[in-house]
Amino acid sequence: MHAVIGNWKQNPATIDEVNTLLDSLLAATEDKDANDQHCQLMVAPSCIHLAGVSARLQNTSILAAAQDISAHSSSIGAYTGDCSAQQIADAGATWTILGHSERRQYHKESHQTLVNKVNNAFEHNLGVVFCIGETQTQYDDKQTFAVLDKQLAVIKDSIAKLKEQHIDSKKLSEDLIIAYEPVWAIGTGKVPTVEEVSATHEHIKQTVAAFDKALPAVTVLYGGSVNTDNADDFAASTMIDGALVGGASLKADSFLAIANAFNRAKS
Repeated sequence: MHAVIGNWKQNPATIDEVNTLLDSLLAATEDKDANDQHCQLMVAPSCIHLAGVSARLQNTSILAAAQDISAHSSSIGAYTGDCSAQQIADAGATWTILGHSERRQYHKESHQTLVNKVNNAFEHNLGVVFCIGETQTQYDDKQTFAVLDKQLAVIKDSIAKLKEQHIDSKKLSEDLIIAYEPVWAIGTGKVPTVEEVSATHEHIKQTVAAFDKALPAVTVLYGGSVNTDNADDFAASTMIDGALVGGASLKADSFLAIANAFNRAKS
């Protein structure tokens, strides 16, 4: 699977701005031949805009994703401020981003918290975009692979939980995407080389494949200051299956230019 996902984070500010962005995206994609689309497009709006965005994306080529789900319950409960996997799915999302470095940093998300979230997502048939990445200090100290292995242990433990529940782990091959986002590259303009990212993606793919025979070729996206200037270079790598795009996804032209780079390369 190849995918380009726009993580809107806490943007835009208003529904009018959301609709303007969607107008531009849909106008540019609705006339494209489906046979020319080799990358799945997806956008992840803030929770308050999710239902509206999902409704507008019905019967289009673009999917809607959530930016997070509750770890405490997959359905309902006394968890003020949380949105459950069931509620997110009911709002029209088919995927959710989990483990983003901003969630890890600002909300102190633990290993067990993320295991719970991943399994809650799968319980309600939400695909998971699982984010991993190292800090600048860890990168400088050449700890990248060790850090990623520790973060990927969430997926290993989630697979074990699925097996306890007698859920076929083969569904992960279609419902799991790993997004490698070096923390030091997110929104900073700093970008690792394509060679570095490719080697890291190869390590991720090999690590996840070792968890379960049902995961021989997990999709791995790159995120971290992806823009229109470097998208072609990243797309040319056979190890990079797409992109998780932040700021550049808030303008339709830049987001679609990145998507088109991957469409051309993966055709």
